[in-house]
Amino acid sequence: MKQTPSQTVGPYFAYGLTPEQYLYDFKSLVGHQMASPIDQKNTITIVGKVFDGEGVVIPDAMIEIWQNDGENQLFGRFGTGTDAENRFIFHTTKPASVNGQAPYLSVIVFMRGQLIHSYTRLYFSDEITLNEQDEVLNSVSAERRNTLIASQNGSVYEFNIRMQGEGETVFFEI
Repeated sequence: MKQTPSQTVGPYFAYGLTPEQYLYDFKSLVGHQMASPIDQKNTITIVGKVFDGEGVVIPDAMIEIWQNDGENQLFGRFGTGTDAENRFIFHTTKPASVNGQAPYLSVIVFMRGQLIHSYTRLYFSDEITLNEQDEVLNSVSAERRNTLIASQNGSVYEFNIRMQGEGETVFFEI
């Protein structure tokens, strides 16, 4: 069954933003592909899942990622229900450092039961020196910073988002 208007984030959300996730027979206007992997030597892949407070994967969240490093301004959107493992997957270029900040992606989470989306950042585990100097990252308590840092395995970065509970991802107010 498809969503009905009585649900918190009704069919307009699914229909317009992630139609494949809800079995509509057309593709989203914005996909997960942010950069062409063939054309970019610095292409990376970001994968992850969204978990609820009980540690259960949320199969119908929508993740948006945005980056602006002065050279590239890129945007992507992915519905976790479009992947068989309920992951989000983005192919993009790794952002450059701007004004001495550590490279990061802005991440926005939309999901059922949440009337206002959540903002966080994704930092990269291989940027140790810049991460140590980043003003925003260092404004987060040391024991929670790791919730903002994606782990690296080659050109793939894993970044899981925990909405609440143990290991809850740090979210920012905008």
